[in-house]
Amino acid sequence: MTLTNDLFEHRRISLRAIDPARNMARHYAIDTSRDLFGAIIVDYRWGRIGTRGQHRQAVFEVEADAEHFIAGLLKRRSRSTRRLGVAYLPYQ
Repeated sequence: MTLTNDLFEHRRISLRAIDPARNMARHYAIDTSRDLFGAIIVDYRWGRIGTRGQHRQAVFEVEADAEHFIAGLLKRRSRSTRRLGVAYLPYQ
């Protein structure tokens, strides 16, 4: 996934992993935006659907670094089937 300059203005990637048989309902969201000084802020949240969950933030000066970081987050989510037994799927 290649992110272009305009995607860093504000973009959200939302994923869910749901398996009712195992009582699993997880969410994962990645938000990108720019601060007042032009730095790229990557805000990511995760947890059980319906809860506040957890939250972290990373700040990057270079777009390529932010792209690499987001690609790493998405790569880990793509391996969830092996770890959790259910895949994360995109949702709006």
